[in-house]
Amino acid sequence: MTESPSRLFTVAAAGLALPLAPAVSPAAPDDPAQIAFFEKQIRPLLAEHCYECHSAAGGKAKGGLVLDSEAGWMDGGDSGPALSPGDPAASLIIEAVGHGDPDLAMPPKYKLAEREIEALRRWVAMGAPDPRDGSAPALPGSSIDIAEGRHFWSFKPLAEAAPPEVEDKAWPRGAIDRFVRAAQEGAGIDPAPDADRRALIRRASFDLTGLPPSEAEVDAFLADGAPDDEAFAKVVDRLLASPHFGERWGRHWLDIVRYGESMGRTRNYPFPFAWRYRDYVIAAFNADKPYDDFVREQVAGDLLGGGTAEQRDERLVATGFLALGSMDLNERDRAQFQMDVVDDQIDVTSRAFLGVTTGCARCHDHKFDPVRTEDYYALAGIFTSTDTLTGYTNRQGGNNAKVRGDLLLTLQSEQAEGKVAPGPPPPNGAERNARRQLDEARKRLATLEEAVRSEPARRREIAPLRKRVGQLTAQVKRLETERKAGADAATNMAMGVRDAKSIGDCKICVRGEPSNRGAEVPRGFPAVLMPEGSSAELPAGASGRAELADWIVSQPLAARVAANRVWHHLFGRGLVATVDNFGATGERPTHPALLEHLAARLSQHHGWSLKALIREVMLSRTYALAATGPGLDKARADDPGNLLLWRANVRRLQAEALRDAMMLAAGTLELAPPEGSPVQKLNGQVATGRGQDQMEQFKHRSVYLPILRNNLPEFLETFDFAEPASVIGRRDVTTVSTQALYLLNDRFVVAQAKAAAGRIIDDISEADARLDAACRLVLNRPPSADELAAAREYLADEDAPGAGETERLAGFLQALFASAEFRYVF
Repeated sequence: MTESPSRLFTVAAAGLALPLAPAVSPAAPDDPAQIAFFEKQIRPLLAEHCYECHSAAGGKAKGGLVLDSEAGWMDGGDSGPALSPGDPAASLIIEAVGHGDPDLAMPPKYKLAEREIEALRRWVAMGAPDPRDGSAPALPGSSIDIAEGRHFWSFKPLAEAAPPEVEDKAWPRGAIDRFVRAAQEGAGIDPAPDADRRALIRRASFDLTGLPPSEAEVDAFLADGAPDDEAFAKVVDRLLASPHFGERWGRHWLDIVRYGESMGRTRNYPFPFAWRYRDYVIAAFNADKPYDDFVREQVAGDLLGGGTAEQRDERLVATGFLALGSMDLNERDRAQFQMDVVDDQIDVTSRAFLGVTTGCARCHDHKFDPVRTEDYYALAGIFTSTDTLTGYTNRQGGNNAKVRGDLLLTLQSEQAEGKVAPGPPPPNGAERNARRQLDEARKRLATLEEAVRSEPARRREIAPLRKRVGQLTAQVKRLETERKAGADAATNMAMGVRDAKSIGDCKICVRGEPSNRGAEVPRGFPAVLMPEGSSAELPAGASGRAELADWIVSQPLAARVAANRVWHHLFGRGLVATVDNFGATGERPTHPALLEHLAARLSQHHGWSLKALIREVMLSRTYALAATGPGLDKARADDPGNLLLWRANVRRLQAEALRDAMMLAAGTLELAPPEGSPVQKLNGQVATGRGQDQMEQFKHRSVYLPILRNNLPEFLETFDFAEPASVIGRRDVTTVSTQALYLLNDRFVVAQAKAAAGRIIDDISEADARLDAACRLVLNRPPSADELAAAREYLADEDAPGAGETERLAGFLQALFASAEFRYVF
């Protein structure tokens, strides 16, 4: 391996600055996920509420405004453009639907539901992505050529090809490298040299555990006399066996399944048992649970028989996958509420496992993929035949909704171990007040019934008082039920699903509206992914989730999508860049044969072992390449995006890795996992603005941070944390000034730098040795002679802000935290 060139850092009075990494472009404006959001949330909303008066196709343009095309709202009407992409506050359409100004209010006769207003606001905030060309949406029953759709590349059966022969026979270490090198040779470019051992162990450690290597681990790797590939194999095996592997790769999965510990939406109540699903995911990755079992347990774990009580509980917890969605408790229409939950379940199931945006067919046939409205409602019937247990339901408890044990799953193994709370708590103030009023009303009623014997005229007072007694009796009973359910929910409960008592097929909701039903569709699976002439055969007395789970893992797409996700997390870009979308609007694979090879290795050769596939990829020479090197001018010119994998991609650490690495350097990180979640202690709606405080007080790894929707810590949001209400397989990576300002000024970063400085000063007395220790602690390497001299000059400057030795060393460490070399892996 080649040694990295010295990286000279410079020192100024304001602090120390290291060379900047290459800028990273923001996400493309026409992101497929955003287009899917438009198709699911915005197009049907506009069609239902706006097209009657503002549709070019319908010949209506009141106020000169049409809203059935992108050009329509861009041109605007008599009052100007209808919206300002990216700025809801400056958009007329948002002001109009808010009904703040009666003269501007739209629709004029009624106000949209809060969830619809919020959807419009979110759409405008993301830049108002709009794929329309003026044509009206397709209605159920429109023609899609399913037979032709089966020929699309990602819908075909797996076709594993033999690794190609290459001219440079000494370069490949295995089949993966032969696929990669063949493409490079075809383009006439050569790869970078191998990375040096320091760079490689840091890259591998962050990739597999989300933590930097310790100094002892780096030294051991450098001292290993074995050939590079053999020495590195030992490192990879050690990291795969670490309990921190599950924490790192489990967090990747939590991004995909929109993990959050609160409702979000209009009433942001906490999910006090979401953490059980989080811990299930981490444990599954650590145990290398076969991926096909991992899928089955999340879709239908409650329907899988056998096993111990602990194993059955584990499978129940796994179904939390289907219950974690963001829901609108203010939705008063039960049918609408149910279909919104079902839509979330269809979306996360089809995108997480199959990379298909089936949810786009809720209101009309898919605009781009061969997925019909009938296919959507075939899946919907499976989920309408399923009870989703979150602890809440819609229209619950006014502004005082509480988690209810009867709306959760009971875990038998914990109950058997005596972990259930010892009985319900005493009545709260509301229940005590209702009981007092009931007692008083009963006494008045008894007195009145006695009085009418001598005062018959008072008989008319009896009926209203009896009604009042009945109302208070029902109120007391409800409050008592909620209190007892809440007590049960204190220990042995979990979010998840179970088959409903009523099993049946689902009728099409015309334009997505539950109040306008069309034909009933038999439960089943998307036709384009079924053999020609076949249909799903689901049991009449069960939801069909068990069959759905088996069908998913039988699909070539399941293996392709999972293998591509592994590649994405190890290289920063999937072979299919749109990791959640393998459809027509997604990107095509850069190395189609390699993707087929990896999918076959995962599903047919490795027995669905993700660790085995990860190991195989990491031991390839392609993974071990340096990020730069001599003689690469042609490669840079011909393939500037590195699609042919001729060098390692420079990747910024994710928010969690940045926080954990700073705290590890400071000695403030508690590596042992916590029990449960701080969310268990929350009561009532989540207070806004407390996310950052919670993060600063929390000492465990970032994967265990409470993830409250609409209330994320500023640190996570600043460094592109995944939106916890959406399926996010690929996070945005931005480079913006607020990130630099945060690292220079935030009290959390300052506190970690001071703690790290104090730690070094306590252990080391000699100045140069302290600087050496700081660089090794933060950058996993010693400073060069030039860097040491510059840092020595900085620490000797008594006029620098904070004259004490601890403050100056802390400033040096904070500058290291802000450096590109710390924030990126090379």
